[in-house]
Amino acid sequence: MLVGRQSERDRVAQSVLEASSGRSAALVLRGDTGVGKSALLDDAVAAAGDVRVLRGVGIESEAELAFGALHLLLYPHLDRLDLLPAPQAAALRGAFGLSDAPATPFLIGAATLTLLAELAAEKPVLCVVDDAQWLDRGSSDALLFAARRFQADPVAMLFAVRETAVPFPTPGLAELRLAALPPDEAAALLDERSPGLTAPMRARVLEEAGGNPLALLELGAARLAAQREGRAEPAHQVGPLPVTRRVQDSFRAQIAGLPGPCQSILLVAAADRFAGMDTVLRVARAVGADTSDLAAAERAGLISVADGELAFRHPLVRAAAYQCATHHQRLAVHRAFAEALTSPDVLDRRTWHLAAATTEPDEAVAAELERTALRAERRGGAMAVSAAYDRAGRLSVDPELKARRIAKAALAAYDAGKPDRAARLAVEVTSLTGDPGVLADATLLRGQIEYERTSPEADAAFACRAARLVLVSDPERAVVMLTEMICAGRDAGALPLVAEGGSLMRSLELEAGSHARAAADALISWGEVLAGRPTAAPLRTMLDIGLEQDVDLMHRVVAGFSGLMLADDEATVAVMDLMLAEVRAIGALTWVPYAQEVAAFAQALRGEFLSAAACVAEAEALSSEFGMEMEVAVLRSTSVWLAAVTGDEDRCRALAAEVLPVLEGKHAVGSAFVCWGLGLLDLAAGRYAAAFEALRKVCTGPARHDFVIRAVADLVEAAVRDGRAADVAEPFAALRQWASEVDSPAATALLRRCEALLADSEEHFQASLAVGTGRFDEARTHLLYGEWLRRRRRRGDARVHLEAALTGFTRCGAAIWRDRAATELGERPEQQLADDPLKDLTPQEVQVVRLAAAGLSNKEIGAQLFLSPRTIGHHLYRAYPKLGVTRRIELAQLGLG
Repeated sequence: MLVGRQSERDRVAQSVLEASSGRSAALVLRGDTGVGKSALLDDAVAAAGDVRVLRGVGIESEAELAFGALHLLLYPHLDRLDLLPAPQAAALRGAFGLSDAPATPFLIGAATLTLLAELAAEKPVLCVVDDAQWLDRGSSDALLFAARRFQADPVAMLFAVRETAVPFPTPGLAELRLAALPPDEAAALLDERSPGLTAPMRARVLEEAGGNPLALLELGAARLAAQREGRAEPAHQVGPLPVTRRVQDSFRAQIAGLPGPCQSILLVAAADRFAGMDTVLRVARAVGADTSDLAAAERAGLISVADGELAFRHPLVRAAAYQCATHHQRLAVHRAFAEALTSPDVLDRRTWHLAAATTEPDEAVAAELERTALRAERRGGAMAVSAAYDRAGRLSVDPELKARRIAKAALAAYDAGKPDRAARLAVEVTSLTGDPGVLADATLLRGQIEYERTSPEADAAFACRAARLVLVSDPERAVVMLTEMICAGRDAGALPLVAEGGSLMRSLELEAGSHARAAADALISWGEVLAGRPTAAPLRTMLDIGLEQDVDLMHRVVAGFSGLMLADDEATVAVMDLMLAEVRAIGALTWVPYAQEVAAFAQALRGEFLSAAACVAEAEALSSEFGMEMEVAVLRSTSVWLAAVTGDEDRCRALAAEVLPVLEGKHAVGSAFVCWGLGLLDLAAGRYAAAFEALRKVCTGPARHDFVIRAVADLVEAAVRDGRAADVAEPFAALRQWASEVDSPAATALLRRCEALLADSEEHFQASLAVGTGRFDEARTHLLYGEWLRRRRRRGDARVHLEAALTGFTRCGAAIWRDRAATELGERPEQQLADDPLKDLTPQEVQVVRLAAAGLSNKEIGAQLFLSPRTIGHHLYRAYPKLGVTRRIELAQLGLG
């Protein structure tokens, strides 16, 4: 029974109650060892009532076993895998070694979510995970992925996390931090569990325990036993010795007092949590112990044995049992395990025991570890892959094999979201080998890490060094590295690096007509575009390739940005739709933010603001989850622009103040987009001088020839309004050259609008509208033309164009521009309401409704968006009243696109 902790118990109980009431909840309990996290979990389980309880635990020594903890948690319910979408079911089978199907971590996370949702459809689920900080990375990623996405399912997920030197982040989940017990509750617990202590001894225990419940129990019991037996007390420990250390010392002392064979069998049990009792006894006999030797540990209350299972009273007891042993004893136990574990389904455990028993380089063991790494790679356990390759490298005899294995460990660590470990290993590789291919891979990896740590320009410089190592020997790999170089250099506005990358691309011997050749030519063309010498043909070829099937993901990204540079927004969105469908199907979610970034830019520029916002919302959430801070800032630059055109000045300026310090000097395109948004905000409000300054920064900055060259049209408008038309000659000339080369409707329409403003020409207004882009920019041209006509007292003609502008702005939700058009018409702006049926929906509701309107079931939508079917139903339930419909079939009649 718990003493005290009433507020904490209420908080945990509320999470369980949420699940019992049909809603989702997730809570992370954080605190020092012994502070009561496990007791709160036990209390929650005991009070849960009629719910299905799933329990898991992390063990520090087993973090190398990919998905081991997840397998133990879900194993009783694997008979339900056929209820999952086929790719998810295959991924989970692959992760658990039930098939040879390759798996990606995010499909495994999605499968975990769906399986828990299926269980919750029958009765509420309480998922409890203790010592989550020691979960293997694959298991923790899958469980946290699921916890963040449950919204409307009766699932409560409770995680207990011990504070350690290595942080265990749980972004997006509510946390409850447990402090020490207050003095009155600490005293009550000690008096209840260790009655009879003398006053001095009681005071000493309270002082040493510091309000830590486990310390109160263990130190109190030890002092009481010593007091009853008349044994001498240990010296009074004062000072900064941590409570955990005091408790562990107490456990060590208890274990050290046990007979030698009993200590041996405890060591065996501590060395492998997955070992069944029969394996523990077989190994114990090999080191001179037997089942009868457990009796002393049971009497001491250190372990319990029930139903053929041995359990330690606390994880610290397990740790103490392992640490009490000598190095020689541990080696003997691991060797005995390696000899005992012979069946095919325990090969990985056998290999890790073999590695633990090996103290010097041994190629045979290193090769076994490499095979373990390959199996973990198929299962999608990136951190397990890294650990296996790293240990294989340490045991390698051949220096080149060591370098290659550690390089693979570095890459796997990066894939697992451990950039610090990846960087350390990659730097180590450079001191181990002279092999150009291995060095190139390690150098490229260092650059990719520096993209987020330092800047895209640092990434580009590393990628350049990597590419130079393999230009001749492996041109296909060089394309990948130079793509990284040019993309990162473009992001940074580092035009010399982009030009150098293009020059190196030209030197590559690539197969004519191949996708690699086309991508290389397109990236060379990027350099020309950014230098103000646009060449459209290679970009168009790449864009066409992006619309084909079976295209490399990196090539699709190159195609997407090429489409933006061509102002072919429709084709750009189509390429990104193909890419998104592919990455969702294979679970490659780290690519989603990049695809959505491109799609959001294109949709924003088309005037599809709700769609752009939906792209940004999903991409930003995923980027935050993956720790991609630079990508989050770039995505928020689009949010600044969208807030500007929709008239939300407070949000626009607040976002700009947040992201500009991150982007300026590091990401040229992102910072340009922010400044463009600020300029548009001032332009719409009639603050023309301020608009001119913000837009001039865009149109003369390092990204001025990128796709943000379209901001020149807004700069020209601000300049004409402010009487500074002569100051935009150079940007306008660049726009003319670009528009002439790309020859797209959007580019031509912008050019003609600028000519109309600069030449005060009705002909050019009409020429711009004749192109018929039908989006935000067309409405802008109608507004300018209507205003031009009103100034000439052609009110009837003006009204036609002002009404067209009002309709266009209303449809795309450009509130501030809509109000301006309404004012020109002499109408009250607040009476004009946007007629987009999706206008009141959240970005996620927009995604769900559109997929539902296309005929997808809740289960199919959930598989695409990595949400549970019940959560999809919840979004639809909330969306129907906003849309004015009552049935799913009515969605198809709304023309949602």
